[in-house]
Amino acid sequence: MEQGQLDNLIKWFDSYVAGFYGDDEFINTNIELKEKHSKTVCEEMEWLAVRLGLSDERKRIATAIALLHDVGRFRQFKEYRTYRDSSSVNHSQLGVDVICQENVLAGIDKKERAIIETAVRYHGEKELPVGLDDETLLYCKLIRDADKIDIYRVVIEYYEQYLVNPGEFKLELEVPDEPWYTKEILEKLLAGERIDYKVLNTFNDVKLLMLSWVYDVNFAATLERIKEKGFLEKVVDFLPADDDIERVRKKVLGYVDSRIDKEL
Repeated sequence: MEQGQLDNLIKWFDSYVAGFYGDDEFINTNIELKEKHSKTVCEEMEWLAVRLGLSDERKRIATAIALLHDVGRFRQFKEYRTYRDSSSVNHSQLGVDVICQENVLAGIDKKERAIIETAVRYHGEKELPVGLDDETLLYCKLIRDADKIDIYRVVIEYYEQYLVNPGEFKLELEVPDEPWYTKEILEKLLAGERIDYKVLNTFNDVKLLMLSWVYDVNFAATLERIKEKGFLEKVVDFLPADDDIERVRKKVLGYVDSRIDKEL
């Protein structure tokens, strides 16, 4: 991919997203959230690509994937007023549909188009499909990691806004804000297991899910970035201050330090 092609993708993206803003403040707030997220994931992707020593051409492909990874979210929220796939559509597949319908990748090398579409399609799935070639697998792993880095930022800002004034909160709250958490989810986290979105019952469960993401990070450099920004400690601070959560804190932070020390 040439730099001019990436520049054209950015221009298309800005124009496409602008069309989703209107008079509905709830929709505008949520569209703005995903627009900023997409741009920030590009920045995190560029950081990760440099940290991993990728070539300039690979960096451009990776940045294009970061820009487009959530492009299905805009149509999803406009039509369904939710970002919850289980209540609407699979946003990853919708993103590929948008890319194809809008002919976004016209003029880009066929192999690169296939890589971009595959990475967008599977960035939000619980598991990557088996049988991906090494190059495609690299980009799929990159976007899943870069996405997680910025989702931590988004969610922490989200929690802070909600705590200050829950009555004026203009983003979607997908599960009830209860003072408890599900013990089974906590035990899975302590066992080093990933957590499925389908079993979440409370807002605190969502926070535990976020902490479990460290087990699904592909590159130790990603954990280095997450640690550098202090995201995990901030998420823990939003949870109840009890002995079980202290066990979670030690488990998660210990796992991160261990992988960084071993792999970097």
